[in-house]
Amino acid sequence: MKVILTEDISQLGSAGDIITVKDGYARNFLVPNNKAVRASTQNVKSLEHQKRQVQEKLNKIKKEGMGLAEKIESISCTITKTAGEEDKLFGSVTTADIQNNLKNEGIEIDKKKIILSEPIKKLGIYSVPVKIHPEVTASLKVWVVKE
Repeated sequence: MKVILTEDISQLGSAGDIITVKDGYARNFLVPNNKAVRASTQNVKSLEHQKRQVQEKLNKIKKEGMGLAEKIESISCTITKTAGEEDKLFGSVTTADIQNNLKNEGIEIDKKKIILSEPIKKLGIYSVPVKIHPEVTASLKVWVVKE
């Protein structure tokens, strides 16, 4: 019997997959537990329609992310910190500092999306990647200057 999975099942497949299983397994386990529905023509068309809607929504989110990436790349972030000899900072510049500076520019970004391998501890100009979408990453210029 052909069924459409409504949730991920480790041995069979992921949600939305059309699979063939034994009649008894589908009739006695998958369908009663709402883990699958019969693969009738109406259910297949409904599944394809849902997939198209989800894909359109993902494309829209990606386009918005690309617009935000262009906006982030067009600005530069200036952070002032006190520094000692050899341009070493007292403290460091973290993702929270960059997030607050972007918030002042009118851009709301979660600090977890700002990728710093380690905090910035010297004065200078840095290029910091900001992961907006799984497929979209922007490069933000951060200027760390002496107070």
